[in-house]
Amino acid sequence: MAKTVLVVDDDPTQRRLIQAVLEREGFAVAHAESGDQAIARLAAGGAADVVLLDLVMPGISGQDTLAEMRARGFNQPVIVVTATGGIDTVVQAMQAGATDFFVKPAAPERIIVSIRNALSMGALKGEVDRLKKHTSGRTTFDDLIGASPAMTMVKRLGERAAKSGIPILITGESGVGKEVIARAVHGSSDRAGKPFVAVNCGAIPENLVESILFGHEKGSFTGATDKHLGKFQEANGGTLFLDEVGELPLDVQVKLLRALQESEIDPIGSKRSIKVDVRIVSATNRDLSNAVTEGRFREDLYYRLNVFPIEAPSLRERKEDIPALVDCFVRRFNVEEGKAVVGASPDTLACLTAFDWPGNVRQLENAVYRAIVLADAPYLQPHDFPAISGIAAPAPDAAPLPVPSAAELAAALPMPESPVRILDHKGHIRPLDEIERDLIQHAIEVYAGHMSEVARRLGIGRSTLYRKVRENGLEGLINSAESDEAAA
Repeated sequence: MAKTVLVVDDDPTQRRLIQAVLEREGFAVAHAESGDQAIARLAAGGAADVVLLDLVMPGISGQDTLAEMRARGFNQPVIVVTATGGIDTVVQAMQAGATDFFVKPAAPERIIVSIRNALSMGALKGEVDRLKKHTSGRTTFDDLIGASPAMTMVKRLGERAAKSGIPILITGESGVGKEVIARAVHGSSDRAGKPFVAVNCGAIPENLVESILFGHEKGSFTGATDKHLGKFQEANGGTLFLDEVGELPLDVQVKLLRALQESEIDPIGSKRSIKVDVRIVSATNRDLSNAVTEGRFREDLYYRLNVFPIEAPSLRERKEDIPALVDCFVRRFNVEEGKAVVGASPDTLACLTAFDWPGNVRQLENAVYRAIVLADAPYLQPHDFPAISGIAAPAPDAAPLPVPSAAELAAALPMPESPVRILDHKGHIRPLDEIERDLIQHAIEVYAGHMSEVARRLGIGRSTLYRKVRENGLEGLINSAESDEAAA
């Protein structure tokens, strides 16, 4: 998805010039004419990944706008823009939380580099916050990606269940994110910040399951050289997540049932039971009711675990969440791999959304990871996902295609409508001075007020350009510093 830049400036010409620069680089642009309008837009939930903030505006100043944004908890990266402010003003803005600054008019390259750096810093901060929540057991349902009806239902059910100690059984296909939901239940409960212990029951050797879950005493069996607490005691006071619970052996299921009913465990070799305070959240990708019918899972344990079922939807049932998931994975892997990918192109998102994803979110995550590692362009393209799009990446040593000449391109492509009109509304040639004025205005807008470049492209000297700007009343399109230089 295209990143949105909120341009806060009371000068419509500056907003238009910056918009032209940003849109050429694939960014979406939103406008605000004042600090109050910007804050109101953010408060209403308007998209803004980066904020370009003019420091000098009528009404609430840029400094005050930045302070109000931070006070309200808006953490978007802010790049301050100034034309007249001194270094002290810029330092104050940086101390207030701005990530960068530039002086108007800035080169398009400077603007783009500043925005991409701000996005990278924002992604890094977001990844640090995510990891802190993950390791401290404070992930909540607000951190789950997706606003589809299926995911909205999961969030509502999970938030209700988290407020009590009721056992939860999360069902769904492999790779849908059952552990992520379990962590959100834990982080949304009164046990947040306490231990969250995940156990993959299907990955434990059958002869070690009881020891790993319930612990053992030293010397209780051959090889037991030390005392082992077990996962129940590790999770004491917190949550124990039993993934693939349907893989547990029947004899261990008996002990698990007793642990759930009595809130106590019997470590192997122990002479007494140990009380534990553990909330159980279990998950499976199998139909446990069929396992009960076939005698592979205890019926009483099934009813004990399945008190509050939550079904995690497959990715093909929530395809509208794919763009948000891709955006999340791009930010994460940019940080991990030191890349600067902006996002996925519209064609790529259409391709990814059309795919059925049998491996669900895990498959999408791995596909984006591979694409990030191999990408050499700002936006991920369909050929970065060859297994999904069927489009192979261009070979680096392939013979170059013949490059058409300018004359051939001109003959093959339709000429776009010129922004500078030659004819008036009656079809007659407009006066030369009017055409010249429109052409100069258009050139200033295209080259973002860089007068040296405008003069070079028009084939005239800078002094001649400034004279024509004054004659045509276009001084407002250039900054005051260059106007002073022209006057001198």
